[in-house]
Amino acid sequence: MREHRYDFEMPHAAGRIWALFQDYDRWTDYAPMVKRVDVLWPGDEHHNGRLRRVIYKMPMGREGSALELVHDVEPGPAGGYGYTYTMISSAAGNDQTGRIHLEPLDPGRTRFEFEERYHLTKVPFRWFEGRIYSFINKKNEESMRAASQWLTDHPEYRPDLV
Repeated sequence: MREHRYDFEMPHAAGRIWALFQDYDRWTDYAPMVKRVDVLWPGDEHHNGRLRRVIYKMPMGREGSALELVHDVEPGPAGGYGYTYTMISSAAGNDQTGRIHLEPLDPGRTRFEFEERYHLTKVPFRWFEGRIYSFINKKNEESMRAASQWLTDHPEYRPDLV
């Protein structure tokens, strides 16, 4: 079992970041590996139980997909915003989990926290687990920093949440 955690401060209101993260049509604007996100089941009013398929680019022109179940949603603003997701594998034992949390520091600053746990059991992928997830982790971090930059570059996006 491997785990990856990171956090950093974003110079934006937590509600505005949350809105961008829920706006799946915009994921491709800041996450260059994402090709699209399909919502297969919307879940409840807070997105608990949401089932989404993320289609993403892979090295050498390949394409991959992740089926993700969103749960344990923290709809904010008191206590912050966040959710846990489970990437559902077609093979038992290969499910992965992740969590995103936005902690408001003040009206214009938010701590972004991310964690993901994974364990590949299928050969040959298991042999390359470290390299595979090193690449994915790097791209995830780049995408979250790019989301912050996208909000900086687009002050017109959800100014009602500042």
